[in-house]
Amino acid sequence: MTEFWNYVVVFLISMVPLIELRGSVVYAASVGLNPFIALAIAVLGNMLPVPIIYLFARRVLVWGKDKKFIGKFFTWCYEKGEKGGKKLTAKAGRGVFVALLLFVGIPLPGTGAWTGTLAASFLDFGFKKSTIAVLLGVLLAGIIMTVGSLLAVMGVTSVFNFFG
Repeated sequence: MTEFWNYVVVFLISMVPLIELRGSVVYAASVGLNPFIALAIAVLGNMLPVPIIYLFARRVLVWGKDKKFIGKFFTWCYEKGEKGGKKLTAKAGRGVFVALLLFVGIPLPGTGAWTGTLAASFLDFGFKKSTIAVLLGVLLAGIIMTVGSLLAVMGVTSVFNFFG
């Protein structure tokens, strides 16, 4: 695959729920892409769905909760967003902005831009504040994951060089 298409893959992976930027920068490091370009592309891809999620996801989930084939999944997503919002408020109190930033920025399973934005929409936190907090969280997660991925690739390479 050419370098251009690898960057396209980074962009697409970064938009996938639950994988998001975290998976895309690992992919970028594993195929040897420029980490700065890959990180910028991953941030763009991860942030692209954020306005749509904030403005429409909650409405769509409420609509789909009682539908035959999608009801269970939509209910699960709705409850996850509601639970995330309540959890954030309970822990953060007035510091919701920082809590949202850290929730998105610390790369743990289920704490990315999708979940953070959904939680923010349940909190009625405000579109502008939510988007800025999520963007800063995505940047933090991107830096953490890029550094970790590069260190991992360097470590694996040095092990193979040692035994090769």
